[in-house]
Amino acid sequence: MQISWFIPTTGDGRYLSSAHGSRLTDLPYLRQIAQAVDQLGFYSVLLPTGNSCEDSWVVASALMPFTERLRFLVAIRPGIMSPVVAARMASTFDRLSNGRLLINVVTGGDPREAAADGVFLPHDERYAVTGEFLKIWRGVMAGETKTFEGKYLHVEGARVYYPALQNPHPPLYFGGSSTAGIELAAEQVDVYLTWGEPPALVAEKIARVREAAAKQGRTLRFGIRLHVIVRETNDAAWRAANDLIRYVDRDVVAKAQAGLAKFDSEGQRRMAEIVRSSPETLEVSPNLWTGIGLVRSGAGTALVGDAETVAKRILEYADLGIDSFILSGYPHLEEAYRVKELLFPLLPLQHDDIKSTEQRRSHEFVGNEFRPIAADKGTV
Repeated sequence: MQISWFIPTTGDGRYLSSAHGSRLTDLPYLRQIAQAVDQLGFYSVLLPTGNSCEDSWVVASALMPFTERLRFLVAIRPGIMSPVVAARMASTFDRLSNGRLLINVVTGGDPREAAADGVFLPHDERYAVTGEFLKIWRGVMAGETKTFEGKYLHVEGARVYYPALQNPHPPLYFGGSSTAGIELAAEQVDVYLTWGEPPALVAEKIARVREAAAKQGRTLRFGIRLHVIVRETNDAAWRAANDLIRYVDRDVVAKAQAGLAKFDSEGQRRMAEIVRSSPETLEVSPNLWTGIGLVRSGAGTALVGDAETVAKRILEYADLGIDSFILSGYPHLEEAYRVKELLFPLLPLQHDDIKSTEQRRSHEFVGNEFRPIAADKGTV
């Protein structure tokens, strides 16, 4: 399995929804996390995307030169970005990082955020745009000169002049729990992501995705997005979990949940339902705690316990077919060390190092279109 971490460009600290113990998430702090995670041997880092965090491409580009093996899972945003511009960005980052780019395809589940970015399409149509976007993106990343006219997108003679190192393109990660999202995943992506639902619900979702992919003649890998609170004893872990929400009161929860209810994301609806299902203990499955989901959108559950217990729960998800675990914890610097020291020795990790790759030469194109004549055939 692969264990990845998270770059907290939305903020970090010791407590949720409180200025107490909060940290300045400036470039030096984010760089500190990235370098630590790189040295600790994590597979990759996820950078969040949206209007409540720093731009993921800018941050990844700023952190990439300070790391050596760490991969960066960065978002492309269909409907907001041009697919060809997104392909050029991906190709450039992949080349300059020596093949360390992973792509997170984010359709978006908040119609208010979409409207703020100039997108006024309903839920299923946003996924339709994503489908057209990926057909163009994948084509030009594979070296095609692409002409495409769909319902939403139209390009003529589109191409990427300087190809990515990863062939045909960096792996595509994607999460979508609706029927439209699952159909899109089955047709076009490489790794299907789910948030940290109880294992029975995850098993059901994986079965649906596998069935849809099989109809397309494809197979997918699977990943999960979870928080983790791991300590040397179970008691210490649960004390840390409860301490994390020390300043979360009913008014804060009510305000947060009212905002999350305006999402049209099926995944967010499922997560909210899970959070509501056990209001007293917040434990919806053994060691699966929903305290973070009281106030946070997206991933709202955490695995809580000592190292042996948390590793056991991770392996239960692995038995369902999940091999990519994207974890996070508060504060993100310290918790990364705990995961490395306590969990890594108990898990079957496959964190292959980035191999030294011969860089493809980048010549100036002739007339902005043609490659130079090869050296053994004369010069232009």
